[in-house]
Amino acid sequence: QVQLVESGGGSVQAGGSLRLSCAASSYLFSEACMGWFRQAPGKEREGVACIDKSGSTKYADSVKGRFTISQDKAKNILLLQMDNLKPEDSAMYYCAAKLAGSCSSYYWDVGYPHWGQGTQVTVSS
Repeated sequence: QVQLVESGGGSVQAGGSLRLSCAASSYLFSEACMGWFRQAPGKEREGVACIDKSGSTKYADSVKGRFTISQDKAKNILLLQMDNLKPEDSAMYYCAAKLAGSCSSYYWDVGYPHWGQGTQVTVSS
């Protein structure tokens, strides 16, 4: 059974930082692509960042240079460090996993069957 449990969301002013965590089943870190997605009210869900079993990463253009995805394999945690947050970053953030593909693929942000419950991020101007 796949476990994905997010935490770390909250409210912050523009320019601030937050770090999201996703506690995940241990085998995902050696077998899966793991990603962060977000969905704002009235908008489609979008891929934010991905990291795969080889350590390759991929970021949406909107967050490049501001967000960093990483893994703490000793603690089985997927992390998303978010710096210089903007109001448009406000959304529900989800971690997700898939056991095929890579973050180098054009389709890095599709085909994820396993999802967490989400954590809310609100950035005020």
